[in-house]
Amino acid sequence: MYHVLDVCRHVINYSNEQDYGISNLKLQKILYFIQAFFLINSPKGEACFSEKIEAWDFGPVVPEAYHEYKQYGGGDIPTIDFYFKFDRKDPWSSEKIAYSDDQITEGDRRLMDEVVDRFADYTATDLVNLTHRQAPWKNVYVSNENREITVGAIRDYFNE
Repeated sequence: MYHVLDVCRHVINYSNEQDYGISNLKLQKILYFIQAFFLINSPKGEACFSEKIEAWDFGPVVPEAYHEYKQYGGGDIPTIDFYFKFDRKDPWSSEKIAYSDDQITEGDRRLMDEVVDRFADYTATDLVNLTHRQAPWKNVYVSNENREITVGAIRDYFNE
C-alpha cells in the first residue's frame, strides 16, 4: 500500500508526460477511481493507499491530497521534480527531496496509468457528475459534513 502523495506525484507526472494535464479537482476523482481499480483488479484486492476518501460537495476527495495541491486552484498541477518533507515536531525543519517514481512498482504504475488513460478525455466536471451518480458517494454525502467513503463501500459498488 502506498502513501497517497506518492500516488499523486506519479499521476500528475504521468498526466503531464501524456499531455493530458490534471487539476486538483480531477486528481481527486482519479484517486477515487484508482482506489476502486486496485480493490477489484490488484492480485490481493488490496487498496492502493491507506488515506481516507471523503464525500465532499464536488465528489470524492482525499483530504491530504487536496490540501497538498489546493494552491493550484482550478489550473493544471505542474510536473513534480521535487517536493518538501516537513517534520511536524520541528516546524523549522524541512527536507527537499528529488522525486523518483521508484516508490511504486512497475505493475502498480501500469494499473494507475490505465485509470488515468481511461479518464483522460473527461473533464473534472464530467468526473464530478459521474461520481455523484455512484452509490459510494451518494450513500454517505451530507452537505458540509465530509463523511468517509469506506473502502468496503467502494469495493462492493465496483464488484457489482
